[in-house]
Amino acid sequence: MSQSGFVNQSEPVAAQGAPGLPLEQYTVVARRYRPQTFAELVGQEHIAQALANAISTQRVGHAYLFTGARGVGKTSTARILAKALNCVHGPSPTPCNQCDICQMISAGNDLDVLEIDGASKRGIDDIRQLRDNVGIRPSRARYKIYIIDEVHMLTKEAFNALLKTLEEPPEHVKFIFCTTEPTKIPVTILSRCQRFDFAGIDTVAISQRLRQIVQAEGVEADDAALELIARRAAGSMRDGQSLLEKLLAFGSGTITVADVHNLLGTAGDERLAALLGHLASRNAAGALQELAAAVEEGVEVSLLLEQLLGYFRDCMAAAAGCPTSCLMYASAENRQMVVELGGKLGLCTVLAAMQIFDSALGRMRYSTQTRIIAELALVRICQLAELEELAGIVAQLRGAGVLGGATAAGPPAVSRTPAAAALSAAEQQMQSAAASGRIAPAAGTPGPSAEEPPAKKKYEQIADRPAVAVAQDEAHLSAAFAGGDEDAEQAEQSVFEQPFVPDAPAPGSPAETTCPPAATPDAAATRLWMAALARLSGMVVEHAKKYAEVAMTDGDRLLVSFSPQYTLAKSLCEQPDNLKRIESALAEVAGRRIAVQFCIQQRASQSAASAQEQPRPVSPRQRMLEAFKHPLVRRAVDLFGAQPM
Repeated sequence: MSQSGFVNQSEPVAAQGAPGLPLEQYTVVARRYRPQTFAELVGQEHIAQALANAISTQRVGHAYLFTGARGVGKTSTARILAKALNCVHGPSPTPCNQCDICQMISAGNDLDVLEIDGASKRGIDDIRQLRDNVGIRPSRARYKIYIIDEVHMLTKEAFNALLKTLEEPPEHVKFIFCTTEPTKIPVTILSRCQRFDFAGIDTVAISQRLRQIVQAEGVEADDAALELIARRAAGSMRDGQSLLEKLLAFGSGTITVADVHNLLGTAGDERLAALLGHLASRNAAGALQELAAAVEEGVEVSLLLEQLLGYFRDCMAAAAGCPTSCLMYASAENRQMVVELGGKLGLCTVLAAMQIFDSALGRMRYSTQTRIIAELALVRICQLAELEELAGIVAQLRGAGVLGGATAAGPPAVSRTPAAAALSAAEQQMQSAAASGRIAPAAGTPGPSAEEPPAKKKYEQIADRPAVAVAQDEAHLSAAFAGGDEDAEQAEQSVFEQPFVPDAPAPGSPAETTCPPAATPDAAATRLWMAALARLSGMVVEHAKKYAEVAMTDGDRLLVSFSPQYTLAKSLCEQPDNLKRIESALAEVAGRRIAVQFCIQQRASQSAASAQEQPRPVSPRQRMLEAFKHPLVRRAVDLFGAQPM
């Protein structure tokens, strides 16, 4: 084959894989079709141009560092650079690949181009030997070139021994380092090298090179099959060539998509589309049945989840508004379905599903029950609609006066002790109480009935206490907790028995828009509101669905009310962009322009004046103190010996 056919010219004809040859003479595809010139490098055109120009202008450095993932051409580029420098007709950016030196370098047998495995030759003694031989001039070539692969595996002492030689090497010596982990190389080494970062190879470029290989091998292959191989290669040309070689041995003259799935243990596009449809419709039974059918066909469960994660990644890109050119994992036939699915689910749901898949894949590495983990992930995704968003929970707590002025962004997650876990359970109880409207009743609200349990009475007394009173009790309660059960009980009792004095509204605090008493729910208006929401997508729909009642006023104004715990949802719907989208959808449904007004429902026990008041912001320390008064937390204190912080 000609040089442009990128066959290694140094390999004998018997090693080209011709029919009837002994098995030991066969050469793998990745070696036979290795690039031999800078022009044949795929996906690294920027590096090829830089090195070729350096040779043409005689600006070749004494040390290079090639970094990148596996199979992207680092060692191949090092050999091409060595041939370009030592070719009989060089130095030239286009080595001839015909002279004895070029062929010996291509075969890895040249005496003056030394390829060293950094994983096995990593000690200080090996580097000392290299340093002693650096002064010896090359036997026949122009330069003595050291190619050290996986250089990050060298020990610290070996790197230190190499420093001086690397800084001022003899004029006939060149160093080329290759690594997949440049962060493990000392900065003193990095500063002495010219670094080139090799990018992952594009799927289209890998597919085109695979097409050239199958044509050279005289084998037929479907374009969809080669595209699937290229996607599975994940940017590595060598991985793609290795997969192709397995298919060349597996197939019978024609490579099809079914052959690729059968050999790799992956699911077909039809199976993935069916699974995505069940997940989108929240059909857990259908999703589990599809998974069972896939397992019976020989699909690897972990690979199936990886494929689904890739599809949801494309859904994320589509939901974020990216064009179809940004879709990386979905096949051409399924891309339109992925775009529609991303718009239907919304960005929030897609992100949650991706996190579930990612977590499941992580657990699969350490478990033998991979199918159960996959089933759990599918069912959890089908149940995402039943889970409250974090923003909704924060809105409930803020609307109930528990969070005060705290923001939704919390502190970073940390490992929890048993006492902290119990505290989290108590906070969940507080969230449940807030959602049911049992937190922070207004002044004048009747106290709990005689049938209510004591824990509930105490809890509501805590929630009713103003921020100033809580702050005054902090030191007393902290000391009591440290003193033992009796002191803590007495301190708690003293706090509960103190009279409640309502807070005055903070000066300058904005009044929340409350619904007029005359507004009554309207079934027709509710249907109109739901029809408009069906035309929208994204986070605004999730928040708008938290409405309490819808009423039509003045014939062309829609009044949408929210419960007090959904104040944040109301505020997000009132944002100009979201409000404009909602009113546009209403106009499309009703055939006329309808203005939208959002309001907060008045509490049943509040007067018109008290409904305008906002609770005074409560500090995190005060919220923590309130949580420690909860009976569940007190029980955790007794069990685990926790102390308030």
